Amino acid sequence: MTASLHIENAGPLTSVQDGGRRGHMRFGVPASGPVDRFAFAAANAALGNAPGAALLEISAGGIALRCAGEALAFALCGGDFTAEIDGRSLGGWLVERLEPGQRLRIKGGAAGNWAYLAFSGRIDTDVWLGSQATHALSGLGGGILRPGAAIVVEDVRTGGQRPGPLPAIAASPIETARIVLGPQERFFAPASLEHLANTTFHAGAAFDRMGRKFEGPALPPLSLDMPSEPAVRGALQVDGAGQLTLLLADHQTIGGYPKIAVVVEIDIDRIAQLPAGAPLRFEILSQAEAIALMRRAAREEDLLKRIASRPDLDERLRTINLIDGMVDAGKPDSELPIP
Repeated sequence: MTASLHIENAGPLTSVQDGGRRGHMRFGVPASGPVDRFAFAAANAALGNAPGAALLEISAGGIALRCAGEALAFALCGGDFTAEIDGRSLGGWLVERLEPGQRLRIKGGAAGNWAYLAFSGRIDTDVWLGSQATHALSGLGGGILRPGAAIVVEDVRTGGQRPGPLPAIAASPIETARIVLGPQERFFAPASLEHLANTTFHAGAAFDRMGRKFEGPALPPLSLDMPSEPAVRGALQVDGAGQLTLLLADHQTIGGYPKIAVVVEIDIDRIAQLPAGAPLRFEILSQAEAIALMRRAAREEDLLKRIASRPDLDERLRTINLIDGMVDAGKPDSELPIP
């Protein structure tokens, strides 16, 4: 069974993304994939989709689309984005059903820059180097979504997706990000490293899928004459004016400006969702401390398991004592037992 989703409006960076394009960075090809990997994984888990399945990554401008063909379920995760069907507000972080002819609108909220819209089927788009992940600058992969385009969803599954809110998993805005110095901290004066560790920075309004800029004290490199080195997601790159940029999903694979530090993996997604102007401090960890932190960080895995195994109504009712607190309407209150 097939459904078709006709795009009426879409934010400028809204695109098709899967889990990422692996194994090509040595050839200069970015991995791409989702900016917020946890929200991406949550949307797929909520519908029982395969990990890494393609979905729609929605930027701050939101999206409006109309369904044709088969009805299908969708899951929305990420930031404070909310869904409306034919003008009826549904909230965010949920699973819902979209019927043929209905109009779905996803809107951004006060916080969060990226949301993820998954469907109960297989999104059929172009594949580039074995992946549907869209590289935003080139448009290669599943593609940037423009008004007038249509997304085809094949193999639509009609059962097993229970509408309703997802478990309470929205994280509070991150205030302190854990980092490890390097790999090019040698190109910065001790005073710059001191500012990095003891100053409050603010999320800038300028961001895209390549990176997120921060406003704060200048951390000017001592030199820009350095050999090219590989770049990794989560690196804090400092330009010639001394301004910080966090590298994200579409970052370059080599070269660029010196990288003063790298953000610990579990903090990257939350930084990418910060609203403009939000404060952020950096806490420097040793490599050993960062590794130990990652080994202890099981919260996101536990949440994904809860999302994937939401009990259906019958199961939830079986776990609730529906008899406790029962009263006899034929007796006056004075004769009822006091709990």
